[in-house]
Amino acid sequence: MKAGDPITINRTTLRNRITMAPTVKFDYAGEDGKATEKHIEHYRERSVYTGLVCVEATAVLPGGRFGFSHMGLWDDSQIEGHRAIAGVCHDNGSAVIIQLNHTGAITNPSVGEPIGPSEIPGRGGVMSRSMTVDEIHEMQKAFVAAALRAKKAGYDGVQLHACHGYLINQFECAETNKRTDEYGGDAAARARFASEIIREIRKVCGDDFLISARTIGADPDLESAIAIAEEYVKAGCDYLQVSSGIKDPDPSLVDGTEPYNLICSLGVHFHDHFAGRVPVSCVNSILEPSLVNHLIENSLVDTVDLGRAMLADPAFPNAVLTGADFVKCFDCKSCQYGPRMPHNCPAAAVREKNAAK
Repeated sequence: MKAGDPITINRTTLRNRITMAPTVKFDYAGEDGKATEKHIEHYRERSVYTGLVCVEATAVLPGGRFGFSHMGLWDDSQIEGHRAIAGVCHDNGSAVIIQLNHTGAITNPSVGEPIGPSEIPGRGGVMSRSMTVDEIHEMQKAFVAAALRAKKAGYDGVQLHACHGYLINQFECAETNKRTDEYGGDAAARARFASEIIREIRKVCGDDFLISARTIGADPDLESAIAIAEEYVKAGCDYLQVSSGIKDPDPSLVDGTEPYNLICSLGVHFHDHFAGRVPVSCVNSILEPSLVNHLIENSLVDTVDLGRAMLADPAFPNAVLTGADFVKCFDCKSCQYGPRMPHNCPAAAVREKNAAK
């Protein structure tokens, strides 16, 4: 198996196994949550060589944003901008899905009330409020409605943001989900919130709509994370894109001899479990073409998600596929591409200098 080999997920064929991970452009949108020309150009540049682009975390409700400059899909008026993003990706030959999110208990209090499965401290020490069952059902409807808008916009599918401490992850994690009703308890019950969303998306968006979950690989243990992912697969999830959760993963999941790090190893462990059933990706600090090829050629995962490598140089996938030159991510301690302004990515500066020659 090679990085340049195509792969079909559900009924969407990716021309290669290199995918762009969702990376939020916090300062690109306005308060209306609409996609802008900056978004469109950003994804146009990064869809030239990829098999799949996953558009950044996009709010399903205005009260679940990171801040006022966070892109959304909570209203039909936002569809047009997303249609433009999907269009430029398809024009470049890349499949494209969009990540749907609600920040939940760690919602920015300036944009909405922090709510979640249970009361926990949120941003600035503000305590979240435990959602009622009726509120849970309304939230699920918001995710499904956003998925339907994504389909109308021309996306090949959606990805549920089920990791990194946001709402779905808060339901998954026993430490943040203390519920005693049907949405709390064992792994299957903690997965119910997102599983029901997946089933409903499948119902309203159709059999050929790609449904992915960016899910926890360990929170902190591998076994419970796999049990939760099994529920998602049973519900109709087509693709597991694995990352980290609220709790640090068990460090023993990697022994230090691997060329990849602990978070990346979570996808490898998931692939060991789900191989032949559901495609699995890995992510995190994959900054060299040789590592992408190692992961694919040794059948450690089915696809590789790239974040900072593609922020630094949109042509990074071409370096993987052909050995072409590229500008490497400087691996800054705090990423200078974003979310802070002004963007001051040193790799981007090198690219601009090279282009001017």
